[in-house]
Amino acid sequence: MEKNREVKLKKKINVTDLSGEKVMVDFEQGKYFLIKGVGNDIWDMIQEPVTPEQIIERLLQEYEVTPQECENSVMDFLDKMEDLGFIEQ
Repeated sequence: MEKNREVKLKKKINVTDLSGEKVMVDFEQGKYFLIKGVGNDIWDMIQEPVTPEQIIERLLQEYEVTPQECENSVMDFLDKMEDLGFIEQ
């Protein structure tokens, strides 16, 4: 995944907020996923086209974390979402 190319949702899935966590249900695959912590923030940001670089910049303003740690976490999360078919670049 490239840091300067926009990420956009590829598939609409059912998402419910539950006590600060997001429960995502993919009815096509018959699977559910739980997103918590900063994953909630990333998921909210990718509801509109946004680059990974923009996500990293926003998170660095909100959280006390090193730029490398933030980048690694964001890219890992986005790679997982892409592997599941939820997003594309």
